[in-house]
Amino acid sequence: MNLAMANIRKSKSATVSLFIFILIASLLLNIGLMVITQLSTFFDQKNEQLHDSHATFVMDQDSYQPAYGEFLEDYPGVIETEVENVIHMDIANIKFGNGELTSGAVIFNADAKRTIGPLNLIEKLNKSSNNDIFVPYSFKTNGGYKLGDHITLTYRDQDYEYRISGFFETTMMGTNNVGVMKFMLPENTYQKLKEELDNRSKASILSAIMEDKTQSSKLNNDFIQEVQQSQVNNTASYIMGLDIELVKNVSTLTINFIATILVAFAAIIVLVSLIVIRFRVSNSIEDGMANIGILKAIGYTSWQILLSIILQFIFIVLCASGAGIALSYVLMPLFGGIISSFSGLIWVQRFDIIINLVSIIIVVFCVVIVTLLSAFRVRKILPVSALRGGIQTHSFRKNHFPLEKARGGLHFLLSMKSMLVNAKQNMMILFIIVAITFASVFSAVLYYNIASDKTAFVNLFGSEPANVMVTVMPDADVRKLLSDIEQMDHVRKVNIFDLIETKIDDQTVYTNVTDHYNQLENNIVYEGRQPKHENEISISWVVSSRINKGIGDTVEVAYGNETSRYLVTGLSQSIGNLGQVAAVTMDGIQQLQPDYKATSLYVYLDGISNNDFIEIAQNQYGGSIVEMLDIDENIASQTGMYTAAVFAVMMMVLTITVLVVVMILYLVIKTMIIKRNKEFGVMRAIGYSTFQLMNQISISFLPVIITGVAIGGVLGFYFTNPMLSVLLSSAGVKRLDFIIHLPIILMPCAGILILAYIVSMLVSRRIKKISAYGLITE
Repeated sequence: MNLAMANIRKSKSATVSLFIFILIASLLLNIGLMVITQLSTFFDQKNEQLHDSHATFVMDQDSYQPAYGEFLEDYPGVIETEVENVIHMDIANIKFGNGELTSGAVIFNADAKRTIGPLNLIEKLNKSSNNDIFVPYSFKTNGGYKLGDHITLTYRDQDYEYRISGFFETTMMGTNNVGVMKFMLPENTYQKLKEELDNRSKASILSAIMEDKTQSSKLNNDFIQEVQQSQVNNTASYIMGLDIELVKNVSTLTINFIATILVAFAAIIVLVSLIVIRFRVSNSIEDGMANIGILKAIGYTSWQILLSIILQFIFIVLCASGAGIALSYVLMPLFGGIISSFSGLIWVQRFDIIINLVSIIIVVFCVVIVTLLSAFRVRKILPVSALRGGIQTHSFRKNHFPLEKARGGLHFLLSMKSMLVNAKQNMMILFIIVAITFASVFSAVLYYNIASDKTAFVNLFGSEPANVMVTVMPDADVRKLLSDIEQMDHVRKVNIFDLIETKIDDQTVYTNVTDHYNQLENNIVYEGRQPKHENEISISWVVSSRINKGIGDTVEVAYGNETSRYLVTGLSQSIGNLGQVAAVTMDGIQQLQPDYKATSLYVYLDGISNNDFIEIAQNQYGGSIVEMLDIDENIASQTGMYTAAVFAVMMMVLTITVLVVVMILYLVIKTMIIKRNKEFGVMRAIGYSTFQLMNQISISFLPVIITGVAIGGVLGFYFTNPMLSVLLSSAGVKRLDFIIHLPIILMPCAGILILAYIVSMLVSRRIKKISAYGLITE
């Protein structure tokens, strides 16, 4: 222990740098592991605490039958049910964040008595008014609203303005990523709105709580199938179902993705720390060779010396890990804010001793193994050899770049000689620069594709990048409307693009329907092709793995009460709808339902704003249109929270990259100057200036840093998409095609190069303190 503490006191700056590395690694690892392990239980606990439903169904009030409530009550595993009348806006527009959100809205009577999903206000105004509304907590965390603000719900060209009187938590319809949101109005306001709307907006909501919530998806499928079979002749009926497993997966997807990136980056920092430890151990053995010889000569065993080296690093790692874990709890509220913005729930941080211990054990284990392997050479050092400073009987090195023969500038040749002499430390720097360059490029590419050019990111969700979506009236002539809109000025093209629910080999799948898939701009099929004929279908790889069928196989597709067999022609990918997607042609769906009519048109514009087009189209064809959606505004609204979260991750990665470059070069250059103290003193005595020696040191590192940056940049270029594909594979992504422009790669690479040169020059200024006189008098 005394030897270990003496070694720590002897190399304070190296100890501090290693302490910071381990602290950062432990901080990121602990946060990532806590989020990943606690998120699922957090959502389940919130669901139980709020007494929210495990399965929720919304259907038009006229189609509701008491038998549906009885079906839920008698369903195996259901322990509580409730039925309530609500207002359902199928497509409502709301200002949300930086854009306009288009979503379904289920509006409850706040004063009605209910046991499942009761109103649970987090904040509320003390004074009430006659136009109050209670909204989900995500409107505060992500939507930019606060108490007392006014919010407008636009439904069928009518604006309904209210004052936000309170925010509430809910696990089922609290965020904008499940397609429908929950609102509550006081009794008088609710009745007033109900009178203003038509009968189609009057709906019933059925809620169920189960013993085993993991069976909620099965209940969701079975209940919807039961209702659809009984309503097959009622074309005006509609039903929407949500289950807790689906909502949880959608709400936690991005949070888990960010947490996984934190863990991956923590692994990179741990790797950097291990490389630094290996360098430190090798360096300390070489510098303290005479001391090792003396210790062995007076009776210390190799294992005792080894133990002193291991104890030195264990002590540093334990202190740094403890500090990192303590700091993780300080910073966790920041990540809690991100979790709240995605889930619409208040994150309550709890102490997790098991995860803390796991984080410490992982780091300590890695450090002990690397230290042991690096210090094992102590056993082979004989006392007599150690007392000679490690010089063997024959100890010669090849003289690379002999000055009398080599061509080139003197400073350049001296720099190259220095680089070759310190080959081991340069390999360490090379690996570290490669790792942090790759991490920087990775984060820059991720940010560019989510915050700047969102095309590839939006395509991941299976969305078609049109400008405006037109929802057509049930009795309108879709083909004529399509042709009319196509003739309008500034319209580039118009496509039918519907999304319906079908069953494929008894699996519920969200299925796209259009005439010609080659006219779409987002081809989500990564293997094979989209369907062309009426008996063809493409399915996602998630569906493919569940039903164990692929390209060339046939699947049974059910829609309503009809079934038919289709040939699988392609495999697709999508984050949307948990990856459970498929695609058939219009002719293909009409095999199952001959009178099927398209309900949605996607319009692609050129040279006109979306709002101007919507206004013109509404004036000309309003009688045939239910609703028009500004897709660009909707995407801007829904991706705002992703942009903020990824920006935070990118800034963290870049900050740590700067810190790593500074500390590594400081550690290495300081060690080099100490080792070559006499050499630099002699060179200054014969006329070399401080600036010339500083340049020699900087140039000796440049080839290594340039090589590391180049390798890291190339790895980032070729492996960012494959790595993201692996991280997002659980969400339904098989192959990622994020845009990677050369400037995105070059900017972080150039930044690291410039930073490395500046840092090496600044640290090398220590040479100024070396003088020949000082060395002689010393």
